[in-house]
Amino acid sequence: MSRENVTDILCIGAQRAMTSWLHHVLAAHPGCVSFPNFEPVTSTSKEAHYWDWNHQRGRDWYRVLMRPLDDHRLSMDFTPEYAFLRTEQIAECQQLSPGAKVIYILRDPLARAVSAIRMHTLWATNNAGADQHRIGFDTSFLERCKAARLWEHGAYAANVARWRHHYPDMLLINYEDLRADPWAGLGKICTHLGLGLDALDEATRETLAVRAARHVWTVTPYPLTPDALHFLHGATWNDREAALNDLSLRFTEGAALLEAGP
Repeated sequence: MSRENVTDILCIGAQRAMTSWLHHVLAAHPGCVSFPNFEPVTSTSKEAHYWDWNHQRGRDWYRVLMRPLDDHRLSMDFTPEYAFLRTEQIAECQQLSPGAKVIYILRDPLARAVSAIRMHTLWATNNAGADQHRIGFDTSFLERCKAARLWEHGAYAANVARWRHHYPDMLLINYEDLRADPWAGLGKICTHLGLGLDALDEATRETLAVRAARHVWTVTPYPLTPDALHFLHGATWNDREAALNDLSLRFTEGAALLEAGP
C-alpha cells in the first residue's frame, strides 16, 4: 500500500461541537470517502476509534479500514476522543499519517459540557422527553460527568499544544462561527483540506448546501438545576480562560446559558 497517509483527514473533536455535521457534509464531497460502518467496532462510518478502542487490532487493520478504493479520495476519521491522546500516541499517529490534515472544532467549554451531560442523560433515561427529566446535582450527575470525560474533552489548550507539536498546521475552528455561517465555515475547512467547492458541478454543490443546512445530531434539552449548572460553570472556568489566553478563542455561548438560567 503506497498511500502517504493511513488517514488523510483527522477531526479530533470537540465532542458536541458539530463534528457529526462536518462528517455528514464532507461525506457528500466527491474528494472524500468514509470507511464502512462496522458498529460497534467503529462508531458508524464516522469514528474509527483506532487509537482508543481498536489499537490492539494493529496498523494493518486500520490501514485496510481507512483505505479508499480510489486513491485520489481523502479518507476521514472523525473521533473526538483523539483530542486527548497522549504525546506518544500522537507521535505514532504522525508516523502512520504524516501529511494528515487535522481539524479541531472548539465550543464554549460550559455549553459543550451541558450538551455532553444532556447526551449521557438521554442514554441513561432511555430517551426520556425534556418534560420527563430534570438534571440535578446528585451522585448520578457526578457519575455522568466522569463518564463523559468532561475534563479531558474540555482541556483545549493542553490538547492543542500536544497535537500542534506533531501537526503544526492543524486547523482550529470556533463552533460559534461555524454555527452562525455553516457554508462559510465549510469553505474555510475545504480550503484547508485542498478540496475545491467552486469547481464542483451544480448538483454536488446543491447536495452539500442541503447537508450544510441540517442539524445532524441534537440532544434533548433537559433542564438543569441551578446547582448542576453552576457546578459545570466552575468545572469549565479554567478551560475557558486558557482558550482565551492561549488560543485567542472567545466564546459567548456559555455566558448566554448562565444569563438564561437553568
